[in-house]
Amino acid sequence: MAKKHTAPQRRYRADLSDTPEWLKKKTCPNRDKYMSGKRVLPKNLTGKEKLEDIVDDAFLAYNSGRLREACQLFSGKMLEADVTIGMSLSGALTPAGLGCSSIVPLIKAGFVDWIVSTGAILYHDLHFALNYPIRMGSFKMDDTQLRDNDIVRVYDVLMGYSDCLMATDDTLRGILTLPAFQKEMGTAELHNLLGKYAAEWERKAGLKDVSVLAAAYRAGVPCYTSSPGDSTIGMNVAGVELRGNKLRLNPSTDVNETTAFVLAAKRSGGKSAVVLWGGGSPKNFMLQTEPQIQEVLRIKEFGQDYFLQVTDARPDTGGLSGATPSEAVSWGKVDPDRLPDAVVCYTDTTIAMPILTHYALATHKRRKLRRLYDARPVMVKALTKEYFKGNKVKMLDGSEPVF
Repeated sequence: MAKKHTAPQRRYRADLSDTPEWLKKKTCPNRDKYMSGKRVLPKNLTGKEKLEDIVDDAFLAYNSGRLREACQLFSGKMLEADVTIGMSLSGALTPAGLGCSSIVPLIKAGFVDWIVSTGAILYHDLHFALNYPIRMGSFKMDDTQLRDNDIVRVYDVLMGYSDCLMATDDTLRGILTLPAFQKEMGTAELHNLLGKYAAEWERKAGLKDVSVLAAAYRAGVPCYTSSPGDSTIGMNVAGVELRGNKLRLNPSTDVNETTAFVLAAKRSGGKSAVVLWGGGSPKNFMLQTEPQIQEVLRIKEFGQDYFLQVTDARPDTGGLSGATPSEAVSWGKVDPDRLPDAVVCYTDTTIAMPILTHYALATHKRRKLRRLYDARPVMVKALTKEYFKGNKVKMLDGSEPVF
């Protein structure tokens, strides 16, 4: 038989005899600090774990790691009793069911104190309060056929054009012409009034906790829209104005109220936090509160204490939706000393929001409702007094301000 030839086997030793001299002499004074993180050695999943345990023990790297950090930051620091939490909402979240599954529970638990949303999210929220069904569908459907069958598609979610959208519009227009709406107001007051009706529609339909506006009304959580004309609510406000309706939405009211929330949080010895779902105008409106304090009102302040964003937008395009918290520091929006408490998770809100909501509810007790809607006049008055005191200005007519 021919002799078998085998490759020579190199012997490896555990000592440093084969280590080059230059490596032996290398000093690494910070190595222990950098290598102090949790070892990546998770246990096998069994199917019996709780979701919060999976987040802590299996979401270890990349964007699952960022989602773990977001959950832990939110539940571990943001939900402390002295932190005022603002939440911005963008994207078609309510048609996807996230109002029912996540936003309403966060409101009820006291885990969000004020909201800035697209008008579309709050408009579609009304379908749920009115008990108009929205159905799961497919993004592969023929949109010409859907149009011919009186159906509107939001990617893979379907709703009726006549019996959902137009029916909601009819109800909304009837409400907007009632006496309570015949004045100038901010969007928080508008949505609070709508929330009162939404709560009643829920009750009459035998529904429970399906509407964001209804939940916010009951909890005293003010809901703002940064672009009130950019939604079907705003379209209907404009429509009834042609008929002589007296409702006028004042964006300055919204700017001053939201700014007052942030300043009040800081002046009370507490902290201010932002949770940003997506980007767009709601994100900017929420973050501009600090530049409004520092740049426009010239009141000394340092920026948000906690920053948490879930987004799919890239930062390198220069858009606000993808702007990072470190970039926000240059605008005064985020306190530079608090950057370790800033997390950006690049994923879909429809994935991250239910996970974060469950994690928070499972790991943190409910907070006392802050009811900022009721506190608006007092907080705006305090903001105004500090503005006049710090700048030594008078009213434009030369008179002294009256507080």
